[in-house]
Amino acid sequence: MSQQLIDIPEVELMGKGHVACPGCGSTVAMRFVLKALGEETMAVIPACCWTIVDGPTPSSVLKIPVMHTAFETAASAASGLKHGLDARGEKNTTVMAWAGDGGTFDIGFQAISGAAERNEDIIYFTYDNEAYMNTGVQRSSATPEGAWTTTTPTKTPKNKPKKDIVEALAAHHIPYIATASIAFPEDLIAKVKKAKEIRGMKFIHIISPCPPGWKSLPNDSIRLARLAVETKIFPLYEVEDGWKYHITHESKGTPVKEYLKAQGRFNHLTDADIENIQKTMDRKWKMLKMKEKLSLEEMEVLD
Repeated sequence: MSQQLIDIPEVELMGKGHVACPGCGSTVAMRFVLKALGEETMAVIPACCWTIVDGPTPSSVLKIPVMHTAFETAASAASGLKHGLDARGEKNTTVMAWAGDGGTFDIGFQAISGAAERNEDIIYFTYDNEAYMNTGVQRSSATPEGAWTTTTPTKTPKNKPKKDIVEALAAHHIPYIATASIAFPEDLIAKVKKAKEIRGMKFIHIISPCPPGWKSLPNDSIRLARLAVETKIFPLYEVEDGWKYHITHESKGTPVKEYLKAQGRFNHLTDADIENIQKTMDRKWKMLKMKEKLSLEEMEVLD
């Protein structure tokens, strides 16, 4: 999918004057997502960076209706909003939840799991900057193993792998899950458009570089979002109905060292640490390729 050029809509539903940090990946992600969804969209935003980025009441940088809600309630609030719109006969409005990794992987996971089990007709987006950035760069379950945060300092970096949120949602057998990167806008927009046409629960996981939290340069955010994909650290793929895997971009296999060395949060890693991360990423890529192969074989049998 990312190999194909598509027309990127010219409509701009995100205005100027937001208060995000320079180089914030989530603002680029929001701009592309809204281009794909169009004007007939409503957003639910829980406590996260985007609560601030959107602007203080009554201002909003977004040109669509926005509902701000509590940290753990994005999926449940979006579900209720969608049911309310349906009851009023406004069935063509897309309801999106837009949350960071803390409100998705951790605090809001119970609401996401409930919405997924009920197969609510919403699109849940998580812009993943891999820590609680809005409150001071604390570890979340999306934080990669070995990363520095203010609660996992360099002497005791995080020693547990990042939670595999895609597999957790795939276990709920929802209609559509996808990963995306701001460095591959055609792939991102195509996936959002696809999700919009599917009834039921959709989940899109977007890698979102954060210069202050990643200790990276603001003008490196797109490069890092691309390296995350090309090093296989964040592969681009889809999962439909919990078992149909499809890789949408063949990663180049760039050494993970290039990605890690561009971020100060990994400066303490030794060569042995980096080699272990490389082996882990290579193994996970092979497993993903196997899942795709098995999916294709199963679909051929069913046909």
